[in-house]
Amino acid sequence: MKKILVFLVLVVSVFSFSAPLVVKGSNTVLPIAQMWAEEMKKLNPSINITLEGAGSSTGISALFNNTTDIANSSRWLKASEIEQMGKEKKLFMPIVVAYDGIAVVVNKSIKLENITISTLKDIYTGKITTWNQIDPNLPKNRINVYSRNTASGTYETFSHFVLGSDKMSPAVRMVESTQFEADVVLRDSNAIAYMGIGYVDSNVKVLKVEGVMPSKATVLDSTYIMSRPLYMFINATEGFPMTGPVKEYFSFATSKRGQELVEKAGFIAAYGN
Repeated sequence: MKKILVFLVLVVSVFSFSAPLVVKGSNTVLPIAQMWAEEMKKLNPSINITLEGAGSSTGISALFNNTTDIANSSRWLKASEIEQMGKEKKLFMPIVVAYDGIAVVVNKSIKLENITISTLKDIYTGKITTWNQIDPNLPKNRINVYSRNTASGTYETFSHFVLGSDKMSPAVRMVESTQFEADVVLRDSNAIAYMGIGYVDSNVKVLKVEGVMPSKATVLDSTYIMSRPLYMFINATEGFPMTGPVKEYFSFATSKRGQELVEKAGFIAAYGN
């Protein structure tokens, strides 16, 4: 009985903050963050966490503007952001919270199983516009190409792996929501899009990229080309937070239970594999 009481006291002390905690940023990380917040709320109903997923760049900008406590990001900091940190004498600390692979998805009716990076580049730069240009056995239908918008870390990462220094075609439809992409691919037999693997379900077809399917094993060993870590950034300008809501939040996120929720959300745990 004493052990149970001690455990309960520890739980209450670990999750004791009641001041609002603001978390903004990546749409990719958002479903994981929602699970963390819900679980922490069960442990302590007085917890007040505000979540917003408007893109990695939005979260990092909010960290500069002091309008968020934590910035979720599906990409590393840009050179311009690192330069801004230097000018403003700020230090943002990265914490890897999960791993992800950017999946290329099409409608299940498309008779295509594999795609190369060079073909993806030609599709997204507008050099390839119809399915039969990829394979003459595919229909001579226009490819409806979807992408996350430029505030998205997924867009930045995809551009890095696929486009290099080239620009996306103006014909590519830029959208704010990954879930919107998934819904469009389900409905549109000529759609192609890309998204974090946590958003993939049985309603869409995932293509192999260069012959490799995104999976836990291929992401962790980087044999899947478009693999990446997922981050939360915290403001450590005044030092590493040893107490308080920010510390409590990322401690839960990286705990055994927090990492189990990463896997439940369809992503890959960074710790405890």
